[in-house]
Parts: sequence; structure tokens; C-alpha cells
Amino acid sequence: MHCTLLIPHLFWPRATADAVTSGLALPSLARFLSRARAERYSPLTPEAWLCQAFEVERQQDWPVAPLTAALDNAEINDAYWLRADPVHIRVDRDRALLVDNALFDLTSEEAQAFAAALNRHFSSDGIVFRAAAPKRWYVKLERAPRLSTHELSEVAGKDVQPFLPAGADALAWHRVFNEVQMLLHGHAVNDAREARGDPPVNSVWLWGGGSRPAVPGRHFGAVWSDDATGVALATVAGAHTAGVPADAESWLRIAGARQVAGRSHLVVLGELAGAVAYHDDENWRTRVSALESDWFTPLLRAVREGEITRLTLIAPCVESCSRFELTRSDALKFWRGTKPLSSYA
Repeated sequence: MHCTLLIPHLFWPRATADAVTSGLALPSLARFLSRARAERYSPLTPEAWLCQAFEVERQQDWPVAPLTAALDNAEINDAYWLRADPVHIRVDRDRALLVDNALFDLTSEEAQAFAAALNRHFSSDGIVFRAAAPKRWYVKLERAPRLSTHELSEVAGKDVQPFLPAGADALAWHRVFNEVQMLLHGHAVNDAREARGDPPVNSVWLWGGGSRPAVPGRHFGAVWSDDATGVALATVAGAHTAGVPADAESWLRIAGARQVAGRSHLVVLGELAGAVAYHDDENWRTRVSALESDWFTPLLRAVREGEITRLTLIAPCVESCSRFELTRSDALKFWRGTKPLSSYA
């Protein structure tokens, strides 16, 4: 059995990595990293890596929107789709910081009320908003705009200005972005949210545009993910899909079942991304320590005992994307000394 782990932001950004990782005991991860064969690439978002892993061709963007819209039971047809995810923009001095919706709750009723207001305003422009899921909204267009965007995961916690859409039609979509903010600012749903202490949904983030792509990659027989992009790609590719189990011991029991045994598995563990995006070093330390006990220790044992023949780790981070691969013979190379976690940043 071959297991690939995709763990965005496994390594804290280089500038403060020494301080943040100081005193952090991660012996299994340290052994894995020191004994694995390693490669280092240019930075890559998790969505970009997933699309490449399934051999999806980049359009103007990595076409995440039509893939996840199909997962959300939308009729894709030949239209052009953009994700238009609800977000909160927080003004901080001269910056407008994006807070993604992983940090707040949103009901289906609220999402539908917002979408209805947006459609009343933009219907004459041929722009149709769809709140297919409370936290996954879309724009459907009959023709492709000349536009390129940045994935939401790349912008979370940052000033939005350097990441606004680019391309020949960018100015028109900057206008849409501004009008959306004005419409949502005074919406009654946001008044109610603020009254109970919830952040207002005062903008959307446009990203992942494209038309329905081919998904020719068949490298994974099973994909374990709580992330819609991974599930959407796996579904089109015909792979077995399931949510991420609580820990590796649970995963090994389930993956060893007859219906998924012997396959190449992809497990997406995304719990570190938010901590890095919002500079929450204590949260990151807590979560990476949990990954050590819940995943790295059992998986390293499974490699040594031959239950897993090959363990691959993909770590897209701020400065780079790293790939590590470990086999049983690699795991036995005890003479390879460990290095500080910060050295991999």
C-alpha cells in the first residue's frame, strides 16, 4: 500500500521558524524527514498541487470552481464558473485583510439571502451568483472573462490589494468586487450577525475560474479528504472518497478493508493552514504535535513493519513545496541524523 500525505504548511515560515519550533518534540516526524528522499520545488498552493496530481490542465486559473460546483450538484454544462466564496474583510490601518470563512459560521438561509440580494443587483450584467453550499458560492457566466485570480488559500490573512484579479477584464471585476462589498455592507442579515457578535459577510473572493476540465489522472485509488477540491477531483477520477479518519490507526484499519486494500491512497490533512495564515504560532505548535502522535508515529511504524510499502509527504508552504518519500529500507537507515524542523522551512 502506498500512502501520500498532503499537509499544507507543515513547516512554519522561515523568518521566525527557529523561534516558533524551539522546544517542539517531534521525534517521529524528525526521523521521517531525515531518512526520506527529499525534493524541493517552487511554492505551490494545495489546490494547484491537487490539480496537477490529477493531471488537470490549468486554464486561466486552476479550474477548481467547475469541479466543486459539480460536487455541489450544479449543472455545469459549457458555462464558465468562478468560486465567489463569502469572506470577511477587516480594515487594519491601510490594509484590507481577508478572513476566510473557515473562521466563522454561516447558515444556508443566510447564504441564500445574500445570493438573492446579489442577483437582484447583478442580473442585468449577466452575472449569476449561486450559494450552492453555505460557504461555497459561485458565479456562473456564459462566456469566459479575460481574468486570472488567486486561490483563497493563498490570500487568507493577507491584504487583498496585491491579489485582486488581473487580466484584460480585471477593472470590470474590480468594480464587481467593490459593488458586492457595498451591497453586503448594509444587508439585514449582516446587521443580525453583528448584533449577536458574528463577523459580517462583507465581501466575496473570486477564484478558481474555468469551464469543466478533463481529469485524466488516475494515480490514487482512494482519497481521504475533508477538502472539497480533493473530493471533487477524486469523484471525477472514480476514486474511492471518504472523510479523514481521526488518526492513522483508524485510517489503517479502514484502508486495510477489502474494498480499498492495496490501493494508492491520498490523505489530505489541512489543519495547519489556518494557523500559519493568521500567524497563530501556539495553535500551529498544538496541531503539529497532534499530527506527530496521531499520524506520524503510527505511519512510521507501519512503514517499518511493511504495512505501508511507500509513504510520501507533500508539504506546500510559504517559501517552497517539499516532497519526501520513505520506503521500509529508508526507514532502517538509523545512521542518518535528524535536523531541526526549522531547517526544512
